[in-house]
Amino acid sequence: MSQEKIIKLSNGYFMLFVLVAILVGGIFALTNSIIWLFLIAIALLIIVLPGFFLVNPNTSKVILLFGKYIGTVKANGFYWANPLYKKRGISLRASNFDSERVKVNDKLGNPIMISTIAVWKVKNTYKAAFEVDNYENFVRVQSDAAVRKLASLYPYDNFEDEGKEEEITLRASVNEVSEALEKELSERLEMAGIEVLEARIGYLAYAQEIANAMLKRQQATAIIAARHKIVQGAVSMVEMALEELSKNDIVELDEERKAAMVSNLMVVLCSDKDATPIVNAGTLNH
Repeated sequence: MSQEKIIKLSNGYFMLFVLVAILVGGIFALTNSIIWLFLIAIALLIIVLPGFFLVNPNTSKVILLFGKYIGTVKANGFYWANPLYKKRGISLRASNFDSERVKVNDKLGNPIMISTIAVWKVKNTYKAAFEVDNYENFVRVQSDAAVRKLASLYPYDNFEDEGKEEEITLRASVNEVSEALEKELSERLEMAGIEVLEARIGYLAYAQEIANAMLKRQQATAIIAARHKIVQGAVSMVEMALEELSKNDIVELDEERKAAMVSNLMVVLCSDKDATPIVNAGTLNH
């Protein structure tokens, strides 16, 4: 058997009434000096008493008899079962797991620090109890392995040009990466009867030895992207200015003066400092 079996056991309150009746009978036998009846009552008390157990909300009891799996009790309440049954408690509550920060290499080989946060709970008590040695430790180890594998599948960030197709990255593609991590964890923990409710990256950063270099690279990429936008806008404005001057016959410019005007406008529009205007009080020939 490799599947969970839900069972229902005797009501504990009925057996508690029986236990009280045995206790009263033993006291009666003792007061009337009926020793054999008193001894029988004591023996019955010793046998019946270990059979009582509680199942609290969102917990379960896995029942064994001489190493054989009998079933699992999930309904909360007060029960009595065969005193020879061995009862192992397994929580069904949702649990949080925050892994330690580990150093791994991303898809591009850059060392990064990464950790994961997972929300999980036991779904199959049989697998949790018997398919793995310790299901809580199994969750920790497999979460660490899953986040290491995930980090190797994606780059930390995308430094490609805008014209190229963007790819999934650990930093920018939060939803896609979380879905991939949840799927990977679910596959790894399924054999332990664990259901993954949520999984996401809890911490992500470049490793200390390359953090400064990567910060400069990010800044340079941002500057280049900004300059690209500025140049595109400046060219559009210069083109519009030349067209308007020509269309409205404001001034006629030969190719040399157009080139000078384009040069001046590009310097003014693309400069990162305020331009200082110079008023020409003469003619265009000076």
